[in-house]
Amino acid sequence: MKLSTVTLLAALALSLFVSAPSAIGADDLQQTAKVGDPAPGFKLDAWVSTTQGKEFRQVSLDEFRGKWVVLFFYPMDFTFVCPTEIKGFNDALAGFEQLNTVVLGASTDSKYSHLAWVQRGDLGNLRYPLLSDIKKEVAQKYGCLDEKDGVALRALYIIDPEGVLQYQVVHNLDVGRSIEETMRVLEALQTGSLCPLGWKPGQKTLGKP
Repeated sequence: MKLSTVTLLAALALSLFVSAPSAIGADDLQQTAKVGDPAPGFKLDAWVSTTQGKEFRQVSLDEFRGKWVVLFFYPMDFTFVCPTEIKGFNDALAGFEQLNTVVLGASTDSKYSHLAWVQRGDLGNLRYPLLSDIKKEVAQKYGCLDEKDGVALRALYIIDPEGVLQYQVVHNLDVGRSIEETMRVLEALQTGSLCPLGWKPGQKTLGKP
């Protein structure tokens, strides 16, 4: 069932005008994302399904302990580069699952904006959650909030099964990321070995550190 134009505009307005950045307290500053440290925890509303009555649920980082997590932020719903990335991760989802990895997308839009975008059909048959960081607190903790524009940069994080941040990359708003590079780094991290320049899955490593 498609949302009306009025509902769509309301969803976008909620994302843009309700989600002013909140102040960062002392506890938040201690949880700033840093490779090698525990990844900042979060519990966010998320779009998870097109089934009526089951569209939303809260998603937390803790529920994925024991799995690898690829968490990627994108700037905004209903834009141009973002759907290419979201659909690209969706197309590669089976490969991530084979590597014991879950994929989570996130932006500072509302969950209703996510729902409207999915229902419009721009993202195809999406099979992973889109998190709503509407208060912008998680983007702040992960160091990827563009304070000027009030949106997340194109940031991507790989978190290991123990909850430790192992990799991060941040692009500006204009340039999309590479699924192939994300998979390459993920598989390199999973070897637990020293991987030289340009290492690819199946190649020899330099041994354990």
